Amino acid sequence: MNRFELEAQEIIDLSRQHTFFSWSAQDAVRPIPMVRGEGCFFWDAAGNRYFDLNSQSMCVNIGHGNRRVIEAIKAQAEELVYAGPGMATPIRAELGRALAARMPGALGKFFFTQSGAEANENAVKLARAATGRYKILARYRSYHGATAGAMTLTGDHRRWANEPGMPGVVHMPDPYRYRNPLFREGDSDQRFAGLLLEQVEDIIRCEGPQTIAAMVVETIAGTNGVVVPPDGYLQGLRQLCDRYGILLVCDEVMTGFGRTGKWFAVEHWNVVPDLMTMAKGLTSAYLPLGAVAMSETVADRFRASVYYGGLTYNAHPMCLAAALANLQVIEDDGLVENSARLGPVLAERLAAMAERHELIGEVRSLGLFGCIELVRDRAGKAPLGEAGQSAPEMAQLVQELRRRGVYAHTWRNLLLLVPPLIVAEPALREVLAMVDEALGCVHLQT
Repeated sequence: MNRFELEAQEIIDLSRQHTFFSWSAQDAVRPIPMVRGEGCFFWDAAGNRYFDLNSQSMCVNIGHGNRRVIEAIKAQAEELVYAGPGMATPIRAELGRALAARMPGALGKFFFTQSGAEANENAVKLARAATGRYKILARYRSYHGATAGAMTLTGDHRRWANEPGMPGVVHMPDPYRYRNPLFREGDSDQRFAGLLLEQVEDIIRCEGPQTIAAMVVETIAGTNGVVVPPDGYLQGLRQLCDRYGILLVCDEVMTGFGRTGKWFAVEHWNVVPDLMTMAKGLTSAYLPLGAVAMSETVADRFRASVYYGGLTYNAHPMCLAAALANLQVIEDDGLVENSARLGPVLAERLAAMAERHELIGEVRSLGLFGCIELVRDRAGKAPLGEAGQSAPEMAQLVQELRRRGVYAHTWRNLLLLVPPLIVAEPALREVLAMVDEALGCVHLQT
């Protein structure tokens, strides 16, 4: 029994009666009454155990219930619960130093927020103020958050209901081999990346480079299907931005802090952005925190000029304490290395599933960040579920996974595989076998 002594159905009923759920038609909400988490698992109020194959919202990188982080939060509460954003605190000093030591390149200064969406909002404001330009390039298959500006940056269909949004955002195509018409079977990374970059440069020229403040990209597109770019693409974006005086902003909200087998995904391509946004794995969601990391060049623009932006909870001591302890856990427990070591295991098992199941169009992964894309027919690549629609087969897949005690995220025709970075190889193989079984129970409807 949880400490509130509510039964499972009472938790659901009261939650639905008095609270508003995100991304949902309220009458359709069927939440799990989650009451406890430990390691890679969580439990509902009825005592059912689930393997958390989505790390809740792709964020609980160190797993549930880590005592080192919990104790750090408690210790900070005893010392100083809140300080205004203009205060310098010991935990602010320590976390800044610890983060700077783990950043790619010289990204050594941080603006703290409460979420990834707020981090992206402030990255845009910083870029516009630093350059004096106003346009922002972003990609179509992207998600950058649900606040007004971040939703405009978002390229997928979630943007539509929130339009018109922030002015000045221009979307461009994605490095998506499976569905980008520029890609031809057998193309090398070099050729595909070259074609994509020619297209991006043409967009820059048509928009007027002197009007473009920044290019905002998810280093690896997350909820749109773990779209890993071809080698040469991110490096080419860096070169284009340098050529035209555009700031490169990499959204690492989902991919940061070990998810892909590096501290940050940009490290796979040795690229250092001008600004980098983060959240989720920054505290493993033990408390809410986001940040914008910026280069000295960007930060120096505001040495004598005011940055017109701020948040009541900027650099909140409790959240910073969670982040500092979380970073230490990731390092002490070798979680970045574990993600890199188990990445090939995930990739191999996904490839084996693709061989067995006709409804799998493509599998993609890097580190412990994976996706299965489901289709009605492999030849035509018709997806199970279009933009804004749900397919009955996807609902069946969720049901089959739940029956096996697996919690995973499905969206449109995508199944994401994002386990906590603490997962051991036997447990990873076991949960992937359950996914394999569940896929075998899904029958395409005509």
